[in-house]
Amino acid sequence: MKIGIPKEIKQGENRVGMTPAGVHELINHGHQVYVQHTAGDGSGFADELYKSVGATLLPSIEDVYQTADMIIKVKEPIEAEYPLVRKGQLVFTYFHFASERELTEAMINRGAVCLAYETVQKPDHSLPLLIPMSEVAGRMAALNGAYYLQKTKGGKGKLIGGVPGVKPVRVLVLGGGTVGEAAARMAAGMGAEVTITDVSLPRLRELDIELSSSIHTLYSSEHNICEELPTTDIVIGSVLIPGAKAPHLVTREMLRLMEPGTVLVDVAIDQGGCFETSHPTTHEHPTYVVDGIVHYCVANIPGAIPNTSTTALTNATLRYALALADKGWRQACKDDPALYLGLNVVEGCVTFKGVADAWGMKYEPIEL
Repeated sequence: MKIGIPKEIKQGENRVGMTPAGVHELINHGHQVYVQHTAGDGSGFADELYKSVGATLLPSIEDVYQTADMIIKVKEPIEAEYPLVRKGQLVFTYFHFASERELTEAMINRGAVCLAYETVQKPDHSLPLLIPMSEVAGRMAALNGAYYLQKTKGGKGKLIGGVPGVKPVRVLVLGGGTVGEAAARMAAGMGAEVTITDVSLPRLRELDIELSSSIHTLYSSEHNICEELPTTDIVIGSVLIPGAKAPHLVTREMLRLMEPGTVLVDVAIDQGGCFETSHPTTHEHPTYVVDGIVHYCVANIPGAIPNTSTTALTNATLRYALALADKGWRQACKDDPALYLGLNVVEGCVTFKGVADAWGMKYEPIEL
């Protein structure tokens, strides 16, 4: 199979779809890999590294899309890429269709086969291709929350871990999944007093056992969240419903419960955000203020540390990329129910219910 790895052109995105080590494995399986010139530069992987493992370098993004049967990316195609996607072409990347109708309609119109990393789901409900970036984003959420708590950045002017004689800050983490757990661990590691919420009692029990004594668990309800907000300094939103829009757990009305300079970090922004006042921001302009509350809503948080992120992502995606290339997408998805759940849009049809429900579109499950 001809596999293409284009350069990411979304603003502030420095990751690349595959490391040279991953490309080497694909080539060892007999596939041809075409990498756009300088695609890996932002992640610290020079063209020569791809050439040394047998990849063919192409000068433009148009060449990559025109040549490849399967495109491996990190972020969803943006508007400039829509015309480049061909009918029947397999695009393997993060899509987050439920947060962007224009993208959904574009991929339907192009007739592409869109296999989304974020909805590949194992029988135990784990999300193997979302986990590595969730681990990165959770850790970065705590770091960025602490950074923007500085007075010079619009925050309250507090140090996350305090100092002797001064209390540490209070961090509220909404959602006890991979992002939430990573954020709680990082915040607690920096000395914060942390509360993590979830609606699953079994999950709360797990977290209570696994996490340090400085991290408290709390059942997630509107009442409980409202009780916490007045004394919280950083709120990290990490709620996920695979393939669907995130629920709004903090409304605009609830902002009045918080002190000015409180920092909200919305890691769920790719899925529409879990704060009502959230809208996507970029690494160049990461924050804005609503009613005195600082909002950090960067849609590609792991893009700030692309070397780590690209390597972690390739570690997770490679086995699935090999299956797709070796067998073709139909047989690979037939053989692996987890991969089958990654099919979101296939040749003009919406094949994932969460996406169809988000936009009121017809849901057409694919039969393999």
